Amino acid sequence: MTKHIKKGRAVNVDFSEVFNKVPHVAEVKYTADLHCEENNQQHRTDEITTKRLIIRRGQTFQISVQVDRDEYIIDHNNILFTAETGSKPSEVFQTKGMFQLRSIDRRRWSGAVVSSTGTTLVLTAFPPPNAKIGRYTLSLLNPLEHQILKYRLGEFILLFNPWCREDEVFLDSEERRQEYVLNEDGIIYNGTCHQINIRSWYFGQFEENIVDICLMILDKSIKYQKNPREDCMRRNDPVYVSRVVTAMINSADDRGVLAGKWSEPYTGGEYPWSWNGSVAILRQWYKGGYQPVRYGQCWVFAAVACTVLRCLGIPSRVVTNYNSAHDMNCNLLIEEEIDEYGRMLGEHVWNFHVWVESWMARNDLKPGYNGWQVLDPTPQEKSEGIYCCGPAPVNAIKEGVMEVKYDIPFVFAEVNGDVVTWTRCRDGKKVKRSVESQRVGKYVSTKGCGNNDREDITSNYKHPEGSQKERAIFIEAQFRNQLERVQEEKFNVHMKIDNSVNHGSDIDAIVNISNRSLERRVCNLHFNAQILKYTGRPVKQVMALSMNDVVVEGNEVTTVPIKVPFRKFGNYLENHQLIKLIVLAADERTNDNALAVEHVTVVKPSVTVNILGNAILKRELAAEIIFHNPLSEPLFDCVFTVEGVGLIDGMRKIRVPEIKANRSIRSVCQFIPSKAGLRKLMVDFDCNKIKDVKGFKNITVQCL
Repeated sequence: MTKHIKKGRAVNVDFSEVFNKVPHVAEVKYTADLHCEENNQQHRTDEITTKRLIIRRGQTFQISVQVDRDEYIIDHNNILFTAETGSKPSEVFQTKGMFQLRSIDRRRWSGAVVSSTGTTLVLTAFPPPNAKIGRYTLSLLNPLEHQILKYRLGEFILLFNPWCREDEVFLDSEERRQEYVLNEDGIIYNGTCHQINIRSWYFGQFEENIVDICLMILDKSIKYQKNPREDCMRRNDPVYVSRVVTAMINSADDRGVLAGKWSEPYTGGEYPWSWNGSVAILRQWYKGGYQPVRYGQCWVFAAVACTVLRCLGIPSRVVTNYNSAHDMNCNLLIEEEIDEYGRMLGEHVWNFHVWVESWMARNDLKPGYNGWQVLDPTPQEKSEGIYCCGPAPVNAIKEGVMEVKYDIPFVFAEVNGDVVTWTRCRDGKKVKRSVESQRVGKYVSTKGCGNNDREDITSNYKHPEGSQKERAIFIEAQFRNQLERVQEEKFNVHMKIDNSVNHGSDIDAIVNISNRSLERRVCNLHFNAQILKYTGRPVKQVMALSMNDVVVEGNEVTTVPIKVPFRKFGNYLENHQLIKLIVLAADERTNDNALAVEHVTVVKPSVTVNILGNAILKRELAAEIIFHNPLSEPLFDCVFTVEGVGLIDGMRKIRVPEIKANRSIRSVCQFIPSKAGLRKLMVDFDCNKIKDVKGFKNITVQCL
C-alpha cells in the first residue's frame, strides 16, 4: 500500500502489481481533449454550452489524452483515472471514483480503451447511474517508482439522466422527455375555476451560466452549510436533491432565491406578476451575493423551481390547483366564519395555487409510489423544521395514504379537503351552516405534453368528486370521526350570477329566498361584497346592503335583484383577485338563518400580438401590438413591455401617455431575431388602472 502522491492528495490504493511492471521514467505531462461538443450533443446538453463538458450519469463519454514526450508511450494498463466531486472526495462516501481502462461496468465508475497510438490515448469513461451529480475534477494517476503522479485533466458537470433506464429519474417517453426536461418555454395557469387564465413563462434552464447557478443553490443550502461532505454524498438521490431545491427556492429560513410577499407595497423589489421568466430571477440572486430576490408568489416559486429541476435533469412540470385549500388544523377540514351581517371573518381557500410535479422513483418507499411527486416551494408550513413541501407521491395523495413521506396530509387537504362554513351570532355562538365536500381541488391543470393545450390531471389526485371511493378515502384519511353532515333546512337562500364579468362591467345578482314551510316568514336580508386576494384573504369591503322585512310566503320563493356597480370595486382590483358575494337571510322570529356564497372573477382585457412578415434569422421583423381600453375613462402611464429570448435583447418598453376611454391603440415593435427555431414574443401591459395584462405570439424563426 502507498500513500505518497506527488502534486496530489493521498489515497489508499494497492499499486503493488503496477509498480512491479513500471520502470523509472522521468516525469511527463498529460493533456486532455474532453471533446465537449461531441459529448454534450450525445448527452443532450449542447444547448447549455459546447465549451465545457456537461454530461449525464449512466451514459459513456469519450476523451483523448496526450503525453508531451515523444519517447514516452502511454501504457493504459498502468494508469488510473479519478473523478472527484464535493468537499473532501472519498471512495467511502462515493464522491470519488477510481478506475482503470479494462471494460465498462454499469455498476461503478469504469472505462475502456478506444484506441492507443503511443503518445495519444482515446478512452471511453462511464459514470454509474447512481453517481452523485455536481461539479467533478477528472485526473490521471501514473505510478512511477513507488510514487503516484497525479495529473489534472479537466473539469466536468454531471447531471441526472432521464434517458438512462437505471437512473431513478428515467422517463420512458421521448415526447415527455422533450417536454419535461428540454423544453424551455412553458404555460402557467391562474385565475379562478370559473375563469382559467394562462400566462407564458420562459424557464430558460439552458441559458448561459444557469447550470452553475443551480449547482450553487445546492451549495448554499442549510444541509450543505452544516455538513458539506454528507450533503454531497446524498446528491445521487433525486428525492434528496429535489427537497433541497424546494427549500432553497424560498428564503423563509435560508439564503434562498426568492422572498415572498402577498400584499402592497412591493417597495424594494418587483411586483410578483411582472416576472415572465426564471432567468432574470436566478441571475439576480447569483450576482447579488445570494440575497433573496424580491418578490415572488406561488407561481413564481414553482416556475423557478421547475427551471432548476429541469436543469439538473429531473423531469418536472408546473401544476395549478384551483380552489386550493390550506389546512391550518391538520384535520383535513377548512373552516370559514361569517358574521351576522354577511361579512367573512376568515378563509383558507386560495383561488388557485401553483406547485411542481417531478418524475422519479421512490426507492425509499414501498412499491407503488414511483412517478410524479408534488414539490411545493411556496413557504406555507414547515416540513421537518424547514419551509419546504414534498416530494409527495401523487399516487399516495389520491389514495389518502397519510404516513408516506413527505407531507401527504397537507397536499391531500389542498385538493380534497372539506370546507365547513360557520355563522357567528351576536351572542358569540357558532352555527354550522354548510359542509362542502366538492369545492376544493378543481381543474388541476398543467401544460399539455408537446402542445399548448391545458391538460386536466384532477383524476391523478383524487377519484371522481362525490363518488363512493372518493368519500371513503376522505373518511379513512381523516384524523377524527366522520364529519357530522348538516341536514337541509326548510329556509334557504340561493344566488344566481355570472361567475365572470369583463373588466368595466357591473355585477348582477339574483337572490332567491326559499320558504319550504307552510308558515309565512319575514326576514332581514344582508348582502356583502368583498374583494379577496387570490390566497382567499379579504382585503376590501366594496358594498354592504341590508333590507328589512322581506316577506316570503309559505312554500314560495321571493326574488331580490342586486347590482354591484363596477365603480364600487374597479379601483381596488389587483391581480388574481376575486369578488366574494355573501347573502345572509335571517328570520328574526325563529332565529333561523340561511346563507349563500358566490365568487365572481373580473376578466382582464387582452393584448393582441400580430407578426408582420416572415421571421428570418438576422433579418428585421415587426410585431403589431393592439390593446383596447374597456373602461369609460382614460388610462394613463401606459407601458408595454416586450421581450423574447432569441428575438429581443433584454426587454423593450413602449410608453404611451394616455389611451382614451373605449378606444384602441396600435403600436409596432421592430426587432432582429438572433436565434432560429420556435420562439415566443411576450408582451406585458401596465397602466394606472390595470396591471399585468398579457399577450404572446409563437414565432418560428427560419434560417436563410
